[in-house]
Amino acid sequence: MSEIRNRELAEGRDHQRPFRADALRRVHFVAIGGTGMGSLAGLVKARGIEVTGSDKRLYPPMSTALVDWGIDVVEGFDPRNLEPSTPGGLLSDLIVIGNAVRADNPEAVAAIESGVPYRSFSDALYELAISERHCITVSGTHGKTTTTNLAAHFLLASGRDPSLLVGGISLDFDGSFREGAGGHFVVEGDEYDTAFFDKTPKFLHYHPDTLILTSVEFDHADIYRDLDHVKQAFRELVHSMPPTGRIVAAVTHDGVRDVLSDASCEVIGYGVEREGQPGDLESASWWARDLTPGGAGLRFVLEDRAGGRRWDVESPIFGAHNVENVVGVIAALDALSVPAEESIKALRGHLGVKRRQEIRGRAAGVTVIDDFAHHPTAVEGTIEAIAQRYPGSRVVALLEPRTNTSRRALFQDDYVRALERADRVAIVEVGEDPIYSITGEVTECLSAEAVASALRERGRDAAAFAEIDEIVDWVVGGRQEGDVVLVMSNGAFGGIWEKLLTKLKAAQ
Repeated sequence: MSEIRNRELAEGRDHQRPFRADALRRVHFVAIGGTGMGSLAGLVKARGIEVTGSDKRLYPPMSTALVDWGIDVVEGFDPRNLEPSTPGGLLSDLIVIGNAVRADNPEAVAAIESGVPYRSFSDALYELAISERHCITVSGTHGKTTTTNLAAHFLLASGRDPSLLVGGISLDFDGSFREGAGGHFVVEGDEYDTAFFDKTPKFLHYHPDTLILTSVEFDHADIYRDLDHVKQAFRELVHSMPPTGRIVAAVTHDGVRDVLSDASCEVIGYGVEREGQPGDLESASWWARDLTPGGAGLRFVLEDRAGGRRWDVESPIFGAHNVENVVGVIAALDALSVPAEESIKALRGHLGVKRRQEIRGRAAGVTVIDDFAHHPTAVEGTIEAIAQRYPGSRVVALLEPRTNTSRRALFQDDYVRALERADRVAIVEVGEDPIYSITGEVTECLSAEAVASALRERGRDAAAFAEIDEIVDWVVGGRQEGDVVLVMSNGAFGGIWEKLLTKLKAAQ
């Protein structure tokens, strides 16, 4: 039990104090700019409830989305943000506190002391939107956003009218949330902790009926000690599934298989044939094989081995990892009486999610693509996908190691192997800001120069840079007709997309 929870009980306060969702008039969000927090704020606002929020400086796409939804955000944290913005205005009926907020945040402290019911993002989402629906939770180290969006899109396109909350801006729904009249709610289930007053993983709070498990690898080194610690969290998720539930799992991954032993519900396995690796056919009842890139998409054969069915499929998104995401969703929905044929048809109209292989623009014969990839596995898969999508073009990979995990030396060799798939590579040097961690002091940081040097030894044109403008000059100065520049970061990357396109246009 957390220190703050003990203090609440000792002082007769309780953040689980009930509230009536149908009687909410004003909800305040502390750290509103996260993709989950902002999306929940948008959902609440769409119900006609007054929404206020605060955060540090925000960046697109969530900053733009909040403006579009008519939600004003106060920059900075202050107890006064909890007060009505106008004389005689409404006090909050509920305060939602994001997981990026520390225990010493003055606004969060004031919220706790106010006596107003408060919730973590995860609990608020469940109570406000999920509890009365069949919850499809998408969990795993990689692929959550794309897979969540695919599941919701297939449900909508087949007439099921789902609700969803996705960790990005969906191009299929023109937003990051949707509240439908159907019986399904599709949500990302993140393994990160819930709040400073609740250190359990967020995915435990959604109580999934159907769980799609895409991958289990080491990540979030700021809160997890090692891979075994990560697996403990996923084992708890698997163990929490009701006997009537269902797990649809990418069983060809070692980490996924390792956490399934305590499952008390049905498990459906899926996988994809990868280059040089036929895969574990015995444990995957849904299987994709014969992946063939083409001008209109990535073609593959899909088999439901248990049901003796087979389909020829063409996907508009490239990469074996994305085919795997597609297969997992088709398998999960087929088990929910959405026939695979309907999902395959819906796939043709899939548009995707912003910052997932999103084309930012073209200039001087160069295409600039934006992607959220930052873990080495995701980086490798994304480079592979871009190479498939643009055969014959040079892939110029730009990486910003920005997360608490990616800035460590943990993945240094893995980044070399992942980035080796690109033709040219630029990587940003890790800054001197302290790396947040509760698992021990961080003493070894990623060396961008060491990564670049190792890539040069392997015949790649690679360099490390301290400044964004230097990368822009390097890309533009060394460009060739047909280059595809792949920008990978989970942050703003210093606005490099706009700077690149501006300089490329000037060079035409």
